[in-house]
Amino acid sequence: MANALDAITQSARQFHRGFRELADAFGPLLVDAFHHLALFAIGATTVWSAAATVVEMYARGRAGLTDILLLFIYLELGAMVGIYFKTTRMPVRYLIYIAITALGRVLIELVSAEHRTGVDLVVVAGAILLLALAVLVLRFASYKFPSEPPADGPRAATGGD
Repeated sequence: MANALDAITQSARQFHRGFRELADAFGPLLVDAFHHLALFAIGATTVWSAAATVVEMYARGRAGLTDILLLFIYLELGAMVGIYFKTTRMPVRYLIYIAITALGRVLIELVSAEHRTGVDLVVVAGAILLLALAVLVLRFASYKFPSEPPADGPRAATGGD
């Protein structure tokens, strides 16, 4: 009985080892496939949304400042996807640039459409200032403490942020 139990235990260990080797071989491939599929979906959605915005502007016969800022947001999203394709790194600065542009749109809408003044404007302007300071800190940190380029491939580092 003990021999049968030892044989089952040994078989289970061999199965586990084989399964682990299979997972180690195909795991990174599946993760890369998911990343590329998600990037294509994000890129396609960005292009589609930008095209829809341009069609709306054409139908209206004019482009407002908020429309142009929205196109800049789409441009930054596309640049982020492109940089991730080339380097497999997500540049945090681009996310902050997108947030600054989005808050700029909010600020313009508060002033022009809703004719609001006061605390709302100060809050949005303060948020933009904080984000700009965050970009400054990131740029300084990436200059002062550059990241090492990845050792596992030909892709280069983006500057450490």
